[in-house]
Amino acid sequence: MSSTGSLRRTDRAPLSAAFTRDGVATAIAALLFTVILVSFRPFQPAGAELTGNGGDIVNQLGFGSLGAISIFSLMAFADPRVVRSLLSPSWLLMLGFFMLSVVMATDPPSAMRAAFFTLIGILTMATILALPRDADAFSKVIIFTIVVVMGLSYIGLIVFPHEALHTADSQEPEHAGLWRGVFTHKNIAGPIMACFSFAGLYLYRRGQRLWGTAIFCAAMFFMFHTGSKTTAGLVPFSILIVVLPSLIGMRLGTPILFGLAIIATAVGTLGIVFLPPVKHLASIYFPDLTFTGRTTLWEFAGDMLAKRPWTGYGYESFWGTPLLLNQDQPFDRPWDIRTIVHGHNGYLDIAVLMGIPALCVAVYTFLIAPLRDYMRIPLRKENIYLGDFFMMVVLFTALNAFLESFFFHRADPVWMFFVFGVLGLRQVSLRPLAVRHQS
Repeated sequence: MSSTGSLRRTDRAPLSAAFTRDGVATAIAALLFTVILVSFRPFQPAGAELTGNGGDIVNQLGFGSLGAISIFSLMAFADPRVVRSLLSPSWLLMLGFFMLSVVMATDPPSAMRAAFFTLIGILTMATILALPRDADAFSKVIIFTIVVVMGLSYIGLIVFPHEALHTADSQEPEHAGLWRGVFTHKNIAGPIMACFSFAGLYLYRRGQRLWGTAIFCAAMFFMFHTGSKTTAGLVPFSILIVVLPSLIGMRLGTPILFGLAIIATAVGTLGIVFLPPVKHLASIYFPDLTFTGRTTLWEFAGDMLAKRPWTGYGYESFWGTPLLLNQDQPFDRPWDIRTIVHGHNGYLDIAVLMGIPALCVAVYTFLIAPLRDYMRIPLRKENIYLGDFFMMVVLFTALNAFLESFFFHRADPVWMFFVFGVLGLRQVSLRPLAVRHQS
């Protein structure tokens, strides 16, 4: 028989386990991940812009607290070897170009405030990756974050329909009825739900089939209601490129297909503007191919980049600035470049803001280095599953960046997931991932 004392010890065991050093570290990682995605202004279409506003005390205090918690957690709970390995020399060089663009901005104090949020976002994602000690802890972080973010997004459709949905009286009435949840725009909600679906697949592959199936289905259902056709097409494409070669024992196929997909997308988007042979063929066979007017922006950005190819115009110093507000607007231009907040191509925007040398470093740091890390992943089940998850995130967001611009955009959730994937691939490639053996 069991005594009352033994029953109390048994009952307290799960609760006490949550307050161990590893349990607290896992809880902090889950909290940081949730807050950075939900932001401090959920259900507010202007929330993303307020993030960079120096006078917004909510975001100042909120992100300042995130930075402080992240630094404390890295010092108190993270393995120093893991922390040191997260930032590679190429990342440090990339951040050097980033800070140089801040110094060269037309308004350095304002650019520095925006850069402050960007750096805290990167630091937070690095902390989230460094705190969990094993695959089970990492799964708990993912499950908690996704349940909270998707739960709030679905609840918002009922409780805050005017905020969780695009409406006809917004600045983009053509998006009326499309879902955005806690996020500021459907173009953020769609990619985030796509990354959630990759997480669901990861959980399913490592044996958590109920959680994996539920998350995958809920994320895909929400994503389809954001109306993003590009996202809907890239999700199965990203899964196929990453998972199929691994299943048939040809993991080398994933980096090859990744590279081919990036090159083909670059040629099919920027190529029809900057490569004369491709531009000529597109004018013959696809005369109406403009990617919803984006080619006009790319042509303009290319002309302006030619004037300052080495240094660019500085961080936060091009789109939406007086430099463009004073430009003449031809009557036949599809988009008014004076009101555009970014160039709808992340790679071109890096060149415009930081210069072509910075773009070359970004291509290596964001695209080539992750492929190298993927091929160095130890051939252990947990490492392979987690590495495939990170690779899906990186591939999807890297392709999405050819039509949207989120690189170094403060705490943009899509940018945060991209950093999560790139740094995650580096971490999972360096050491075998521990796993807790449960009865």
